[in-house]
Amino acid sequence: MSAVWAISRFQVTGDPTGFRGTAESVVAHFNECAGSEGADLVQNLDDPGLWAIISRWRDVGSYRRAFNGTDAKLLLVPLLSLAIDEPSAYAAPAAVGENRPRGTVG
Repeated sequence: MSAVWAISRFQVTGDPTGFRGTAESVVAHFNECAGSEGADLVQNLDDPGLWAIISRWRDVGSYRRAFNGTDAKLLLVPLLSLAIDEPSAYAAPAAVGENRPRGTVG
């Protein structure tokens, strides 16, 4: 099992062709990154407008490093900024430990 899973969901209205092309480029980028254990573009079975990019990573650092560099930012930020606003990174409960929301101290 991967150490970290990242799931970014998108609600796509109208023709998904442009979205799909860009999302497939993001998936290809993720698949080429060090520490990637695979990435896929998937479409919901019940709601054809609901899509997701699911990526699996060796560790959280590998996932975060996938965003480094100008080329990565130019590819990733425009698409991922359209994702449904919800937490997207997951790990096994034992690896997460005490889970505190970002920005909390203590």
